[in-house]
Amino acid sequence: MAVSRQIIIDTDPGQDDAFALLLAWAAPEELEILGITTVAGNVTVDKTTHNALRLRDLAGAATPILRGCSRPLVNELVTAEYVHGDSGLDGPDLPDPRSSVESMHAVDFLVQTLRAATEPITVCVLGPMTNLAMALIMAPDIVAGIDQFVIMGGSFRAGGNVTPAAEFNVFVDPHAVHVVLTSGVPLVVMPLDVTHQAQAVPHRVSSLRELDTPVGKALIEMLEFVERHDITHGFEGFPLHDPTVIAYLLEPELFELRPGRISVVLDSGPDHGRTVGSWRSDDDTAANGEVAFGIDADRYFELLAERLATF
Repeated sequence: MAVSRQIIIDTDPGQDDAFALLLAWAAPEELEILGITTVAGNVTVDKTTHNALRLRDLAGAATPILRGCSRPLVNELVTAEYVHGDSGLDGPDLPDPRSSVESMHAVDFLVQTLRAATEPITVCVLGPMTNLAMALIMAPDIVAGIDQFVIMGGSFRAGGNVTPAAEFNVFVDPHAVHVVLTSGVPLVVMPLDVTHQAQAVPHRVSSLRELDTPVGKALIEMLEFVERHDITHGFEGFPLHDPTVIAYLLEPELFELRPGRISVVLDSGPDHGRTVGSWRSDDDTAANGEVAFGIDADRYFELLAERLATF
């Protein structure tokens, strides 16, 4: 069993964010979730916060949820209702939240929590990086409280999913990505190159379909909603992007990682939001992180089914 670690999850739920959050809540012996910070991305921050609260109720959890930034640092907000539906979590009929968000802003929570850390905290990044960039700009000293950023975002060889060049999370706020990538904090990145290998094809989700629980039923209804988009775009099933971040913390051996120097294109042309990796080992391109290019996808879905069956 993995050593217990403290984490913060920054997220914009989102159906695949829902899988990631529930997987983290299903691993209390390995992961202590200090807080969940929400950000605008898949839908507006009001909706992502509402969704995080509904998911907390579904899980029967008590993790603090903190509302974050409502727009990117520089760009106008781009959202993805065309994938996730108007609510951002279409599919299941989840009730309105029974509890409310914390009064503290997510950026203030990040600064306060990371400054007070007695041991470095892992920050899990499932959406645009606006909250994290704001915290790093406001309080650069918080890097001492961060063990690593584990990020779902970017694409190196697989092409983009919002433009030919760019992955959605990076495209929404590439300037925030630049702040995070240049912070000096170690990075582990789950790009489209690996998440596109984690498609929810029928044989992989059969065990999830057998979960006769409110959580299991809700997740299958989410999959059935979002897969209509990806199947029309050439996939056999919806790629479960965001849970790769949590799966890496639980079973890092599932992934094949390669060290590299990761950067992002900030110009306004067709490469806007493109992630770039240099895989050379000379001093001028020293690695700032590791990038996943391979995954044991069948075991990944087995892990999801095993953990989510505990609800």
